[in-house]
Amino acid sequence: MIAPPKPDLVTVNIDGKEIAVPKGTNAIEAARLVGVDVPYYCYHPKLTIVGNCRMCLIEIGMPAVDPATKAPIMDPATGKQKINWIPRPQIGCATNASPGLHIRTQTPQIKDCREGVMEFLLVNHPLDCPICDQAGECKLQEQSTGYGRGYSRYIEQKNVKPKRTQLGPRVMLDDERCILCSRCIRFSKEIAKDDVLGFIDRGSYSTLTCYPGKKLENNYSLNTVDICPVGALTSTDFRFKMRVWFLKQTNSIDTESSVGANTVVWSREGVIYRITPRQNDAVNDTWMADSGRELYKQVKADTRLTASSLEGALKAAAEVLAAHAGAVAVVGSGRSSVEEQFLTKKLADAVKAVSTHLVSRVGEGDKLLISADKNPNVRGALLTGLIKALPAAKLAELGAQIDAGKVKAVVAINEDLAAAGLSAAQLAKVAIVYLGTHANATSAAAKAVIPTLTVFEKGGSFVNQQFRIQKFAKAVPGPGGAVDDLVALSNLANISASDVAGVWALIAAEIPALGTMAYANIPDTGLLLDATPFAGLPFAEGETLHFKPAAKAAAPA
Repeated sequence: MIAPPKPDLVTVNIDGKEIAVPKGTNAIEAARLVGVDVPYYCYHPKLTIVGNCRMCLIEIGMPAVDPATKAPIMDPATGKQKINWIPRPQIGCATNASPGLHIRTQTPQIKDCREGVMEFLLVNHPLDCPICDQAGECKLQEQSTGYGRGYSRYIEQKNVKPKRTQLGPRVMLDDERCILCSRCIRFSKEIAKDDVLGFIDRGSYSTLTCYPGKKLENNYSLNTVDICPVGALTSTDFRFKMRVWFLKQTNSIDTESSVGANTVVWSREGVIYRITPRQNDAVNDTWMADSGRELYKQVKADTRLTASSLEGALKAAAEVLAAHAGAVAVVGSGRSSVEEQFLTKKLADAVKAVSTHLVSRVGEGDKLLISADKNPNVRGALLTGLIKALPAAKLAELGAQIDAGKVKAVVAINEDLAAAGLSAAQLAKVAIVYLGTHANATSAAAKAVIPTLTVFEKGGSFVNQQFRIQKFAKAVPGPGGAVDDLVALSNLANISASDVAGVWALIAAEIPALGTMAYANIPDTGLLLDATPFAGLPFAEGETLHFKPAAKAAAPA
């Protein structure tokens, strides 16, 4: 493995503190490294620089040298090299670290500039914080307290702008709150590649809008809500539902495809209210697809399965397997966690399964954060040995085994066998044990049904398309009458390990690729695994896709 090249480090001085940073580091980011906060609104580390808001003003200077000889000019008062300070403040977002750069962020001039910028931003801003969805997350609130004057000199009538403007099916605009930072415009153009937003009119009458005949309806539209520093853009789904300071945050993974975008689940008292992206520069930067934000609704779906007696369901399943010993097939799931797939393999070994299957889900990817492989954990199934080759979309082999009388019982784990190609006649020929979260044709035909938990109600790990293992945690409790998949599988396989820690003790001992780590030590950003044994497999997306951040453009002078 070739080590990445070391960055070209330069030394900069920030408020008297010297620090070595990679050459070209943004002044805002460099200041953050020494614990100095430079406030901003329009700047975003993943978007191009525009210098709209002017909140990040700083003083900058360079060591003085003689123009002719290039010799340093010394300050006789201090005995150190003199610093030539630029008389006017500069925007920090467009200032990059260079050798000898000096930055001042706390001078009277900078303090006055920040207060002036805040005053202008608040001139027409409505005083509606008590009813604003952004309360608790609002940078305008925070910075008006930290950097504003604390009082208003403005007594004129505020400029009235459109309110409750529907930009798209999932995004609502309150234009009176907009501070014209243009983050949403740049995200739509640079990341989502949907150049749909822009400003019209001038001065205090400038208004955010969609281009004529267009709507903000791409599958990444809600990222504009995430990066809006004020309450101008709000989610129609989350709007007026809950104050953010009441919500618990839980790290999770977007399970709609093999990309494995990192997410945060926001819940209170067992109810999920929203899902937002979690930063992982190696996987999804700071973005996620809108479709992944709606997955929490499956928790309260009308088709959710529960059982009056879990003991009875587990006993009935065990009786089916015992009655058809030697003629059992197991259908695992690419949506199961690594731990569940490991126990599924153990179950298949315990019942001496005739065959073990997985169902492929392939659709259209968007080359961004939705891959063509709609299963989040096919690679986990390969690593655990549950399958030896890539799965097919239909269970044709299993259907042939049923018709030939080789298979008399099928254990289906969160898979609808009918949707995977088995006919009603074939389902009628076998005794089905179904472990799953929602009712379907398979659960209706099953001899034993064991209700299980959604990804939001349990913990575990997935292996994404980069072969990066990533953890997810339990956000809310499961419904009464449902059992953790690990408990059900370990019970059926007659294994004592029934939680993540216990299963990992077995995984580490039996799977070399995972034997070098402990579940508790997997970082929030995940760990890359050795994918060499699977390099030749033609995965559904056809290539190892991962998110490519947009290149930053040069800042304006």
